[in-house]
Amino acid sequence: MAASMLCSRTAMLCRTLKGISCTKTVLSADSRSGLLLQTASYNPKPLRLNLREQYIPDKDSEKTPEWQKTGRYDRKLFGRYGSASGIDPASLWPSNEQLEKMIVEENEWHPPLAVMLRSIEAKEREQTEKRSTKEKLIAANMAKMPKMVADWRRVKREAKSKLKEETARRTKLLAEARERFGYAVDPRSPKFLEMVAELEKEDKKKRKLMKQRLKEEQVAGPVLPPPAPV
Repeated sequence: MAASMLCSRTAMLCRTLKGISCTKTVLSADSRSGLLLQTASYNPKPLRLNLREQYIPDKDSEKTPEWQKTGRYDRKLFGRYGSASGIDPASLWPSNEQLEKMIVEENEWHPPLAVMLRSIEAKEREQTEKRSTKEKLIAANMAKMPKMVADWRRVKREAKSKLKEETARRTKLLAEARERFGYAVDPRSPKFLEMVAELEKEDKKKRKLMKQRLKEEQVAGPVLPPPAPV
């Protein structure tokens, strides 16, 4: 009993769904056919274009674009319609200033062959001079190289000797300070600096006296030995 009721309800549901789908199909088919009929019945109006008469813009009208009032557009109209355009051919010829500008641009971007050859020769000559100057500079520097190396070695030897002398002087001063004060003194201490200043002052005084003595001896002249007895 339950099985028969379930089968009957299922069959009823299938018939309902089938009817709904058929209705949608009919409606969609009707809408497409209506659209096709509406498209087939459309009759557009033709564009009214006068292609036989030339278009000559009115330059005195404010509605005419500015680019249609230029000489370039006039040349275009004259090239298309000729004398029917109403344009004077003499007005299309460039002015003297425009011709001079065109000649200058032509000479700048497309110079004659002779000018190009002269320019190439000038560039080659300039490159040759630069190369020759560079080679001369290299040769001069190479000739100076032995003297430069010798000077560098001499300066290096002098710096090394000076450093050695300074180290020996510093060691001597430290030893003298140890002997004077009885203990090792910091070379940055005021006592050590005062001692160095005092020694430098005494050394300067000694050099001054030695220089003065040599000067006096030069003024007095050489000492002659006594004459031998007869």
